[in-house]
Amino acid sequence: MMNRKSLEVWVGLFVAAGILALGMLAFKVGNLTTADVVDGYRVRANFDNVGGLKVKAAVTMAGVRVGRVTGIGFDNNKYQAVVTMDIDGKFKIIPEDSSASILTSGLLGDQYIGLEPGGSELYLKDGDVIRTTQSALVLEKLVGQVIFDRANEPGSVK
Repeated sequence: MMNRKSLEVWVGLFVAAGILALGMLAFKVGNLTTADVVDGYRVRANFDNVGGLKVKAAVTMAGVRVGRVTGIGFDNNKYQAVVTMDIDGKFKIIPEDSSASILTSGLLGDQYIGLEPGGSELYLKDGDVIRTTQSALVLEKLVGQVIFDRANEPGSVK
C-alpha cells in the first residue's frame, strides 16, 4: 500500500513539473517574460509603415535587447505610424542622431526595431524623437514590384 502511494505522489509531481514547464514555455514564446525595462526612458520614432510590428517587440542595438516597444499609434497630420519605445536605463549613452529600422528575425519571423548608433556626442533622453527611420519591408510590395518590373522589361510579352 505504501509503495502505491509513493508512486502516485511521484507521478503527481512529474505532471505538475510538466505543466509548469509548459506554462514557462508559453510565456517565453509569447514574449511575455517579466524581465522588462528597468529605470528606463521613453523615445518615439515615426515610420511610413510598421508592417507586423507589435507592442512588446524587442528594441535592439548590435543584436542586444536594449528596450521594448510600448505603443504603436497613428499621426493624423503626417499620416505616419508613431512607435513609442522604452529604453532600459543601462543604455543611457545612445547618440541622439541614431537611426531606427524595423527588421525581421529570420525569413518570416517576428519584427523588431534595430537601432544604429549615430556619431553625436549628445545622447537620447526621455521624450526624444528618433528622426532617421527605415520602415518595414513589406513582402507583398516587393513581390508586386518584381512582377511589375518584369512585365515592363523590353521584349516581354504583354
